Amino acid sequence: MFIPFQLLIPELSKSHQTISKTKQLHALITKTHLSLDPFYATKIVRFYALNDDLSSACNLFDEMPNRSVFLWNSIIRAYARARDFPKAFGLLKEMVRSETKPDSFTFACVLRACSENNDVDGLRSVHGGLVAFGLGIESICSSALVCAYSKLGLVGVASKVFKRVADPDLAMWNSMISGYGYCGFWDDGLKLFNAMRIVGEKPDGYTMVGLLSGLADPGLLGIAKGIHGSCLKNSFDFNVHVSSSLVCMYSRCNCLISAHEVFRGLLNPDLVTWTALITGFSQSGDNKNSLAFYREMNMKDVKADPVLIASALTASAQLSIVGPGCELHGYVLRHGLETDIMVSSSLIDMYSKCGFIDLAMLSFKILPHEDIVVYNAVISGLGSHGLASEAFRIFNEVLEKGLRPDESTFSALLHACWHAGLVNEGKQIFSRMKDEFDIEPETEHYVHMVKLLGMAGKLKEAYDLVTTLSEPVDAGIWGALLACCETHGDSRLAENVVHHISENKPEKSSYWVMLCNIYAKEGRWDEVKKLRDGMTNSGQRKTPGLSWITGSNSSVTSLMTAEMP
Repeated sequence: MFIPFQLLIPELSKSHQTISKTKQLHALITKTHLSLDPFYATKIVRFYALNDDLSSACNLFDEMPNRSVFLWNSIIRAYARARDFPKAFGLLKEMVRSETKPDSFTFACVLRACSENNDVDGLRSVHGGLVAFGLGIESICSSALVCAYSKLGLVGVASKVFKRVADPDLAMWNSMISGYGYCGFWDDGLKLFNAMRIVGEKPDGYTMVGLLSGLADPGLLGIAKGIHGSCLKNSFDFNVHVSSSLVCMYSRCNCLISAHEVFRGLLNPDLVTWTALITGFSQSGDNKNSLAFYREMNMKDVKADPVLIASALTASAQLSIVGPGCELHGYVLRHGLETDIMVSSSLIDMYSKCGFIDLAMLSFKILPHEDIVVYNAVISGLGSHGLASEAFRIFNEVLEKGLRPDESTFSALLHACWHAGLVNEGKQIFSRMKDEFDIEPETEHYVHMVKLLGMAGKLKEAYDLVTTLSEPVDAGIWGALLACCETHGDSRLAENVVHHISENKPEKSSYWVMLCNIYAKEGRWDEVKKLRDGMTNSGQRKTPGLSWITGSNSSVTSLMTAEMP
């Protein structure tokens, strides 16, 4: 039914309209010769953009002989929102060449587009343009500049922009504090927060969100709780964004009890909050609760994104139970997420770790767009199943496709060599990584090499490799060598290794237990007793072993319905 003309203004005043209503409104203003009025055209362009009909929005814009700054802003924002950044930048240049002068909202929109497109050169160019138009110290532009530079990691430049503003408003303070948090400079953000209060500017919820965003280490938990206390004191905890940020912060700091307490106080947690909690449990090793909260979220009809799906798949992989992973795979297929790189690589990893390498390969083969991350997951899975020759074949496919292998690729290859006992092949891979691809070995690579050499009985060669590394050598590398000594019963080398480990990690009881096992194999019971007595006196305890038997249905049900203790 057509909209009467007298209802045109109320309909246009709404922030959103369906595509059907938008076309009716467009037809009405055209019929009444109002389509040439920039006010009406601006509204219709916005409605088209919100309904993802850029073609109609552009056609209307092109028909307009008199274009106001608001109309220009609407069409530029439309293309930026659709992530068609070249078109958005092109329109800005066209606007500058026209008689319409860009305003602060024009530049703010394009600056946001630059940061989303990771376009540093474009950002600097737009920065120069807004300075040329006399908007260099204007609040909206300055805030947008601070946000854009911070998101691109240029927090130093963002700070220079901030300091040029004589009297920053709350939005500017928040932008700079958030910028420091985004780049991980929590201490600078806290200093700025204190400076803000000294000059009499009162913080709001967004200020606290900016502060919390920079806290991501368990060692900062004391500071985090202090900020939480400030939120409670000022009643910011009623702000949904603040509460969600608190959940994210506690999850990053591995304080899941506090994260859960805050989470339960939220009426309608958003996807970011659910993701933070579920990922937090997964990363802390509590995979049962990670899957339980995913199920709870799913039952509340909250649609999961690729990040959350990947996290839940990781939890299923760590538990080595395929049931929850299959349920997640079904969700992935129903929502068309199977081609997402993060999701597909997690599916491959999950099936591989659950013992279903055929399903992992099937997930890999149906991908239309391959990526090195996915190839790494496949190589790692094949290697774990002892299929080193298949892993090498996939690696050759990587090179044939022109993809560049990364650190994880070579870690997966060395892992495959270790599982298959291919010493010479492993040495060649290790050399190619450095010489051919200019990738410096990391701790994980050395661990695999030590295991490869040591398990093959080449303990001296493995020890010589470790001693060539600069001090202090990571305890994981020494631990790998110690495990090889235990396998081959070399107590003399084991004593030397434990000595090195104890200098950096004296509290690691597992290493002393391994040495005890070596002594026990040699019948040196006096040495065993001496070590065990020493561990007892120092308060060290061996972590007891765990095992479980799973049924096809009962175990999955219990995992997916686990409750927070």
